[in-house]
Amino acid sequence: MSEDWIFRFQGLSSLPDRLRGILRDRSTVISLPKGTVIFGPGRAPENLLFLLEGTVRVQQLAENGREIVLYRVHAGESCVLTTACLLAYEDYSAEGVAETDITAAAIPRAVFDDLISQSKDFRTFVFSAYSRRITDLFHVIEEVAFQRMDIRLAQKLLDLRQDDVVKATHQQLAAELGTAREVISRQLSEFQRRDWIKQSRGTIELLQPDSIAHLAETEAA
Repeated sequence: MSEDWIFRFQGLSSLPDRLRGILRDRSTVISLPKGTVIFGPGRAPENLLFLLEGTVRVQQLAENGREIVLYRVHAGESCVLTTACLLAYEDYSAEGVAETDITAAAIPRAVFDDLISQSKDFRTFVFSAYSRRITDLFHVIEEVAFQRMDIRLAQKLLDLRQDDVVKATHQQLAAELGTAREVISRQLSEFQRRDWIKQSRGTIELLQPDSIAHLAETEAA
């Protein structure tokens, strides 16, 4: 298998030839369709995936059925939860779902363990990615705990819009923001009352994106 994928990851491309050879010879490039559950609670990680194409959504499901999206893994990244579970020899506590068709390089646990113990460069790569994602997760916690829902919803609508149209259900938005569907429905109804949006099944049209953007920027004021 070509080692070209290694050079998509800056920390891996700087590894010595011998270690890049281990990655090349003992990894497998896999493709999975959109909607595939890649890992889930109670399952032990068998591989570390380096994502080459597509997006993986990592989400937590609470006992009451509510979901919260923790983060997404994009092309050129690896999953920090998988890294943590590999390092601690623990099972997953959240779910990873292919949000699009994906292609990834799968590194077996044994190879991961060997490289962690042998290579300072590989350890630096792994822990740098780990620390960045932990910072992102603390930001998610801060948003859920302290930020106003109307501001967070306005920010999310702007993030998700394509030509001022958002393709998402109330339940999907609730999962993105870590709240109940009813909370999202009430807030969207208020936006609609102000003539900021127009709703139809699975679609939200932004009629006054400037007003929504003004609300989204309130936090920074």
